[in-house]
Amino acid sequence: MFEDLKDGLAVVTGGARGLGWEMADALATQGADIALVDVGGPVDAIAEDLATSRGVRVVGLTCDVTDPVALAQTYAEVGKTLGTPTVLVNAAGISTWGDGESMPAEDWRRVIEVNLTGTFLSCQAFAHALFEAQGSGVIINVSSMSAFVVNTPQHQSAYNASKAGVDQLTRSLAAEWIARGIRVNAIAPGYFLSDMTRQFIDANPDLGESWRGRIPAGRMGEPSDLRGLVTFLASDASRYVVGESIVIDGGYSVV
Repeated sequence: MFEDLKDGLAVVTGGARGLGWEMADALATQGADIALVDVGGPVDAIAEDLATSRGVRVVGLTCDVTDPVALAQTYAEVGKTLGTPTVLVNAAGISTWGDGESMPAEDWRRVIEVNLTGTFLSCQAFAHALFEAQGSGVIINVSSMSAFVVNTPQHQSAYNASKAGVDQLTRSLAAEWIARGIRVNAIAPGYFLSDMTRQFIDANPDLGESWRGRIPAGRMGEPSDLRGLVTFLASDASRYVVGESIVIDGGYSVV
């Protein structure tokens, strides 16, 4: 247990599903209250289930992270219902596949807008809340091993570029904000078996086997594999870790 997380408050974007939900649940298990922020779906019901199962306060809020006005309203609601947040996990993100020579400009812009601009705007809104309250906190951005390697055979130039941008954003904000009380790091997952990924490889088993064959650990990551890392980075146990993007990919990117 990371005792300093007890009674903290974590905002998790993309928190109503997939890896975002897993990390929200991990923080709730440590005793942190949770604000689940997602663009759609049954956010309220998921928040209620999490509150019941973990015995913490949870609120579900619908918000598009690319909309700074909506983010400001979301943080105002978080402040009113739960208090000043102490942790932010930026897990909202999208992906697209497409050949570089034929990708529509709108597809490129949408991936960059959600993954990079949305992460920046969410960090900015979190910082405004903390600076106003004269508090301190932690930001954990979700990058990808794709910030470091071009994973194949899929063509994902927009996604790869967006995650490389998230890494540099992480370092830049870390250097800028550490003296003001906000510590910024990133998690860079490899191939993980989220619900969406499971559905995809069920429909494309050969591709799934190709991915697994390149992972030294011999398997794809389970969402639960993120729990230890996110709670460590959110806690004071990592207080001297600043501006890092920690790859968690079963060794894929080292061979």
